[in-house]
Amino acid sequence: MSDDQTTSAVVLAGGSGTRFWPLSREAYPKQLLKIFGNQTLIQATLSRISPLIPQDQIHIVTNPQQAEQIKLQLHPAPNFITEPLGRNTAAAIGLAAITLYKKNPNGIMVVLSADHFIRNENILLEQIRLGREIAAEGYLVTLGAKPTRPETAYGYIKTGAALPHFSGGHKVERFVEKPDREKALLYLQNEDFLWNTGMFVWKVSVILEEISRYMPTLAEGLKAISEGGGPIQDIYASLPSVSIDYGVLEKSAKLAVIPAAMGWEDVGSWNALDEILPKDEAGNIIIGNVVNVGSSNSVVYAHNRLVAVVGLTDIVVADTDDATLVCSKDAAQNVKQVVEILKTKKSEEHRIHKTVLRPWGSYTVLEEGVGYKIKRIMVHPKSRLSLQSHTKRSEHWVVVCGTALVTCGESLYKIGANQSTFVPMGVKHRLENETDEPLQIIETQCGAYLGEDDIARYADDFGRVAPATAG
Repeated sequence: MSDDQTTSAVVLAGGSGTRFWPLSREAYPKQLLKIFGNQTLIQATLSRISPLIPQDQIHIVTNPQQAEQIKLQLHPAPNFITEPLGRNTAAAIGLAAITLYKKNPNGIMVVLSADHFIRNENILLEQIRLGREIAAEGYLVTLGAKPTRPETAYGYIKTGAALPHFSGGHKVERFVEKPDREKALLYLQNEDFLWNTGMFVWKVSVILEEISRYMPTLAEGLKAISEGGGPIQDIYASLPSVSIDYGVLEKSAKLAVIPAAMGWEDVGSWNALDEILPKDEAGNIIIGNVVNVGSSNSVVYAHNRLVAVVGLTDIVVADTDDATLVCSKDAAQNVKQVVEILKTKKSEEHRIHKTVLRPWGSYTVLEEGVGYKIKRIMVHPKSRLSLQSHTKRSEHWVVVCGTALVTCGESLYKIGANQSTFVPMGVKHRLENETDEPLQIIETQCGAYLGEDDIARYADDFGRVAPATAG
């Protein structure tokens, strides 16, 4: 590998994780959750590749809404490549490739997912090192995981002949769609079959050449974006929504695979916890404030409320502040259908949690009804919300603890615990915490419309000057 072949990591982090609802939401997907230990999934992804790829060579591909939440978790924040809307992995990888091509046409690109679990991280790093060597010779390299069970929720890769000059690398004979259990059992017994992890290594120039060859419409759109040939929102919306596997890899003659027992799991649904987290003597995974009587082989997740389960077998129970899921393990893959129904009903439960993190702190929706909404707002020390106004609601603030510096119209004043103030509709206002202690207030909103998009910003410490989400 030549000196000019800089290695960059591209982490795909735009998914919504619908099969992990209600813990995962559209605005707070599973890659932002702490499921295994003290790190969120995206924090763990960046941590495991840090021995090979420095922070300034890491690029996160996501949407604007999730970018704000991800930045709250990663310090210092890596580079961000923002998709105007989701168009599947071919478009996301293509957008990252044209961004990296401008920096170094000869560079190597490692594509990773933000929400995978990998037990043997050193083996993954060995795969990436070998993948860079193979990719430097013009191959599109996919990282394969050796199956440990007859999994029907994963795609497979059938390996072909060994690559000359690269011990451990193989050509790819074919991709295999998610099999039924009978076929999965056969694949488990055949060493030629690997799980398709969706992690790749290739030269930026080579993946763009292959996109041009097999997905010319996508290539034309990417070229227009690169050359500034129109609004990126309009161009991106016209791109084909196709996976990189289907659009390019299944057709390319340059494909290679590296098999390894890295202990990989796609954290795609609640069933994935069975393969990762410890169980009690009855085979249960119990998380949180749970009382269990006589249940077996079940997953029970509790957040704040007490959850009591009695005599369950092969059941998933997941409870959050505003939603509860109960399903059989056999049907865990169908949880995404619940999310689709919630979207159709325009229910907020598919999109956000009761508690929403913000750069300045957080807010929690305590109650909501016709014409009113009650929130608990926490502002970090030495932080403040944007200078803003609302056209359809007024706000009443009561300080619970701390001291608030309030801007309301032309007035600037302080209020302390057990004091309150009123912000009329349409008046510019700001809430600020100048102290070294957290500020907590109760906010009551009143008005005909209480949506989080009723906000105009005039000044903001976090660069959010256009109408956006609350605070």
